[in-house]
Amino acid sequence: MFETRPAGCIGKPATAVADADHYTWPEGGLNRIPDWVYTSDAIYEREVDRIFHGRSWNYVALEAEIPEPGQFVRSFVGPTPVVVVRGEDGAVNVFENRCAHRAAEFCREQRGKVTEFVCPYHQWTYDLEGNLSGVPFRRGVGGKGGMAKDFDPTQHGIRKLNVTTRRGVVFASYHDDMETIEEYMGPDILRDFDATFDGRKLTILGYYRNTVPGNWKLYHENLKDPYHATLLHTFLVTFGLLVAGNKSAMIADATGRHGTMASAKSDGKSIDSAAKSEMRAYRDGMELNEPKFMDFIPEFDSPWSVTMQTIWPNLIVQREMNTLGVRQIVPKGPNEFVMNWTMFGYEGDDEEMTRHRLRQGNLMGPAGFLGLEDNEAMKFVQDGMLRGTDGTHLVALDPETPTGTSDTLISESAIRGMYEYWRKEMGL
Repeated sequence: MFETRPAGCIGKPATAVADADHYTWPEGGLNRIPDWVYTSDAIYEREVDRIFHGRSWNYVALEAEIPEPGQFVRSFVGPTPVVVVRGEDGAVNVFENRCAHRAAEFCREQRGKVTEFVCPYHQWTYDLEGNLSGVPFRRGVGGKGGMAKDFDPTQHGIRKLNVTTRRGVVFASYHDDMETIEEYMGPDILRDFDATFDGRKLTILGYYRNTVPGNWKLYHENLKDPYHATLLHTFLVTFGLLVAGNKSAMIADATGRHGTMASAKSDGKSIDSAAKSEMRAYRDGMELNEPKFMDFIPEFDSPWSVTMQTIWPNLIVQREMNTLGVRQIVPKGPNEFVMNWTMFGYEGDDEEMTRHRLRQGNLMGPAGFLGLEDNEAMKFVQDGMLRGTDGTHLVALDPETPTGTSDTLISESAIRGMYEYWRKEMGL
């Protein structure tokens, strides 16, 4: 059985979305999370419907990627392919990458510049706003064939999304009546977002892309889980980037959906012996051959040298000292997602600063000193849920802070806050 919905999971099997009602959250509130949250096809279909295609602002691109009319990038809203293009009037347009004729993904290049989009299958043509502008043999040949006489091209454009921008970052939504992006983020998240996107024009430094064999929400959890950061990452704790004892915070917005993991870098030498004994990843005496790698050059209006922001549902804003980037989560089902990375600097950076940002970029990325460990840990978690028998797992650190912002790294309150919001959106 299939149905067409006014917004959201268009054309998806209605039974698959409804099957999510069969799941019941376990007793015990938010301290235990059931495995089906991460592994169920029905839950995933509802997430696409209610979250990615629901009342969310989804990150789709940086304006610096499309500075001129006709420049475009391929992107995604949830799993749905879209095109982000600068129109002739200078506005940014976002529409589905799907021909109105036979549903072909008409835009095949990752990025480029065009005056119009032409579907490769039957050459139906669209302008930079997604309006249908040409249909070959629309009147047929010799009075035969073609489209009906009352065919109206204005009724057959590509589905367009609601678009907004904030300091060069482009967001899109399937809903037309969204709150502003500022209201969506809330003041606590906007403050650190604006510290990174501080008005300086961005310059694109490069891209990564990798696939993670885990549920997409695990990436949000990972960056709302400062506890793991103090234990998993040898580089992070040994060189003082994010370590128990540093000035740090796990900040959540009022809804619980967004978060900022923040830390002020130390030299790693002031960690007391008790904290060191808890951190097996700590390597006393380890030094870098190239100490400039860890230099932090102050340039932001922020008390933090590291902020990792999760902007619900698909954006990560990375400010790891002086290396800067955004990451886009593209879910591919309940058990896999793709991460698209865009690294950037600012216009006005001299050659040495650009080299410094790229050098520190080795911290992150699919094979970075930190990113590699996170990706592997998420796979271990997904494998444990798919192959184990328990059915739930524990998220109970820092019970004095039930949900939301915490001033200790040894906390999982932000994860609980995210699932409080998720359950409301999902009706579970």
